Amino acid sequence: MSKKIDKKQTQIIKRVLQELKPYRFHLIASLICAAFTVVFTLMIPVYIGEAVDCMVGVDNIDTAGLWKIVGKMAFAIAGTFIFQWIMNRLNNYVTYDVTKNMRQKAFDKMMIMPIRHIDGHSHGDYMSRITTDADVFSDGLLMGFSQLFTGVLTILGTIIFMVRVNAVIALVVIVFTPVSLLVAKFIAQKTYAMFQLQAKNRGEQTSYANEMIEQQRVVAAFAYRENAKEEFSVLNQKLADSSLKATFFSSITNPATRFVNSLIYSGVGVAGALLAISGGISVGGLTSFLAYASQYAKPFNEISGVVTELQNALACGARIFEMMDEKPVEESDENFLQNVEGTIEFSDVSFSYDPAKPLIEHLNLSIKPGWRVAIVGPTGSGKTTLINLLMRFYEITGGSITIDGVDIRSITRKNLREQFGMVLQETWLMEGTIRDNLLVANPDATQEEMVAAAKMSHAHGFIKRLPQGYDTFITSDDGSLSQGERQLLCITRVMLALPPMLILDEATSSIDTRTEMKIQSAFQTMMEGRTSFVVAHRLSTIREADVILYMQDGKVLEQGNHKELLAKGGYYAKLYRKQFGLEE
Repeated sequence: MSKKIDKKQTQIIKRVLQELKPYRFHLIASLICAAFTVVFTLMIPVYIGEAVDCMVGVDNIDTAGLWKIVGKMAFAIAGTFIFQWIMNRLNNYVTYDVTKNMRQKAFDKMMIMPIRHIDGHSHGDYMSRITTDADVFSDGLLMGFSQLFTGVLTILGTIIFMVRVNAVIALVVIVFTPVSLLVAKFIAQKTYAMFQLQAKNRGEQTSYANEMIEQQRVVAAFAYRENAKEEFSVLNQKLADSSLKATFFSSITNPATRFVNSLIYSGVGVAGALLAISGGISVGGLTSFLAYASQYAKPFNEISGVVTELQNALACGARIFEMMDEKPVEESDENFLQNVEGTIEFSDVSFSYDPAKPLIEHLNLSIKPGWRVAIVGPTGSGKTTLINLLMRFYEITGGSITIDGVDIRSITRKNLREQFGMVLQETWLMEGTIRDNLLVANPDATQEEMVAAAKMSHAHGFIKRLPQGYDTFITSDDGSLSQGERQLLCITRVMLALPPMLILDEATSSIDTRTEMKIQSAFQTMMEGRTSFVVAHRLSTIREADVILYMQDGKVLEQGNHKELLAKGGYYAKLYRKQFGLEE
């Protein structure tokens, strides 16, 4: 198990180094500053020892020499401050720029992931990776740069200075050094797996909290609050347990290394005292050496803390890299749709969400330009799935779909989706003004065109009643707008774009009957000459369709216009009579 963790950690470290490659000059400059910081810091104990020697003995104080040493110490302190400040500025820039780029790459990859993949994962977990995990990663990286560089250089520099002062005592320090390193390594291996579990549990909790917040009205309506609190409590306890274990094991590192370093300091004190008694080292030299022993121990304590934070950072970085490494959707640009007429062919199309459970099999449809195609059937029959395949939200597993004779897999998704205008049952409005939301569909539209589209969709009236009209600021879940008003804005957005083909998936489900009648009139105008797909449960809205597809279990069981299907007396006729209370 530990070998697997070591291998995975090595891979993550290599990935981090790849991300740091563009900043190599900044890192070299930071190392140089760290070296100067260490040199100036290590000069201070030398000056302290010299100062002590200037004051040893009664009435034997070298005042002139002492002031010179104080001046040197002031210079060393100033040098330490300046180079440490520059090093911190460089480290901050590299850390937060790397994290910013990783967060951007992860988000960009999410934008081009297959929708099948996004639907199969927790959305809250993705949020946790892009926000919380990225923050933890940056904190660990910054600590690594700030303390690891100076810590390692301090250890090396201290050994050199100690050897210059007294090689025998330096040997005592060096002999005990591996013990401290082994302790830190042992604990670090234990903490990585625990930090991984902590990050996973944190993602689950974020996902659940996000879900409950978004659906708070439903939670309240079904009196589910107590259940939600209990379920959140379970997730919260899991996170608390994993966090406690990770923090406990990581917190052992510092006291363990401090214990070892205290032994080193004691060994230096005893050996130095014996040498001082025999005249092998001056009192000032021993003072310097004890200061070096203390400074030598300090980086081990800091590095042990850095290693712990790096374990956490690497665990979170692994989750971000996993997201960055997801395969994007495959694109093709062999063909380009333009001046679309709207002839659509489904030829022997097959599809399933789960290979073990076939949904659509050997579907054949032929749709002529300008047709209004209505799709009806029970829940789960495949109505929305048909739309998802047409828009390439999901890829077909067999057969082909063509538009004007061009296979949709041979063009980019962007070009394909530009040919369709979609109004879905689930409304989506972004944070911004109403104007911003409407212009998403057509950024170059004029004020007059926007108002005309709003009037056509019957949204203009309620927009003008808002405090700032079209410049009213709304949020993605703004409670000041009713669901019907939000739907009207989505309809207006499509009317402003007027693409060659339309998809209306329960587009008027959140609108009152009176407004729906007006909207249907607007839709009739908008669909004129455009191939349109209408997914509907209210059969009254599709009587004028050129062709009605009755779907069940992923199959088109009936096909024809309203009169033909009623005369046939099959599935559609039974559904129609049942909906309007005409059953015998």
